[in-house]
Amino acid sequence: MITKLTKMFSNFFKDLFHSKKHVKLGLYGPPNGGKTTLANRICKDWLGEEMGKVSHIEHETREIQVKEQINIKSGKKELSFSLVDTPGIATKIDYEDFVKKGLKAAEAKKRAKEATKGVIDAIRWLDDMDCVIVVLDATKDPYSQVNITIIGNLAARSIPVLIAANKMDLRKADKDKVAAAFPQYPVACISAKKGTNMEEFYESLFKVAA
Repeated sequence: MITKLTKMFSNFFKDLFHSKKHVKLGLYGPPNGGKTTLANRICKDWLGEEMGKVSHIEHETREIQVKEQINIKSGKKELSFSLVDTPGIATKIDYEDFVKKGLKAAEAKKRAKEATKGVIDAIRWLDDMDCVIVVLDATKDPYSQVNITIIGNLAARSIPVLIAANKMDLRKADKDKVAAAFPQYPVACISAKKGTNMEEFYESLFKVAA
């Protein structure tokens, strides 16, 4: 009888603390997939403020950005997390690409150096993540070396993953191709910019992270 009661209370407190768990949630993906746009959308939805600056030029986010204590609710469910927006993962960063986008050489070289450090930092931070949202541009081919590398690193660490197929407001977006590329993970089809399907996104996040 004592053993049964002990087990019952043990399970009760285990469930209690599990439901109150504070999650470290990382946004990962290639450059310009919409990570910071999604981070801004989440923060505006639940905090009423944005998180970071966005740009049409790749590697606008070159340092880890953290927004603490975000609480999202769905019915009786609640999830508390720290949102970590990471620099875009790339296998090659060339300052000349930034020059082509209109930056001066000195600024382009500085951006390339910072972006390279940002990639290294993002990979290091993976070890601290409880859950990761991989943000992909749904208009692009998901079978890229960068995406496969990101997914491989996550799988090696057994980190729960939700794939956000972003930019679904664009005509070339192909949700089926994204889902077929990584069938082992759930996919939420969204437009972070327009706020499309965010309720479904949050429901999927609860299932993966809670």
